[in-house]
Amino acid sequence: MLRLFVALDLTEEVRRRLAGLGGGVPGARWTEPDTMHLTLRFIGEVPEDQAMDIDAALAELRAPAFALTFDGVGVFGSGRKARVLWAGVERNEALAHLQAKVESAIVRCGLPAEERKFSPHITLARLKDAPADRIGRFLSDRGLFRAGPMPVDRLTLYRSHLGNGGAVYEALRDYPLDGAVGG
Repeated sequence: MLRLFVALDLTEEVRRRLAGLGGGVPGARWTEPDTMHLTLRFIGEVPEDQAMDIDAALAELRAPAFALTFDGVGVFGSGRKARVLWAGVERNEALAHLQAKVESAIVRCGLPAEERKFSPHITLARLKDAPADRIGRFLSDRGLFRAGPMPVDRLTLYRSHLGNGGAVYEALRDYPLDGAVGG
């Protein structure tokens, strides 16, 4: 079984800017900059033959290259139930179009449709019993965060290996977008 997801990689500059947001929240486990990405579709565990079908479907996908701007920060959950601090993405029709095409490709490979609405974000930290006042301060101090525009010229199929130190991500294949250099 392979545990898979489809994501957009970030440039070093954007990763550096996002990593600079970290700190000041007890109970936060901050994301390592080299593992930051924007998930288009978490797939989960699939057998190897289905992974090959997913690879083939993603290779057929056609969508234009575009640019993304990161905008603001937020939290999933509230109070003692707050679980993730994230950086947001400015509304982007090309991103929504790409994500819809990825979702369609995954469903054609026999997986159920994602039930949650696509909420593009970069996970900055996972939270465990973080004080609400410190989360509030984090959000207000960093609320005007902006980075980009960042060129998006490919998407990547990742394998996630779960371990004691958290997940380790392995890029399996890149799929260039139309108009990308080499695409």
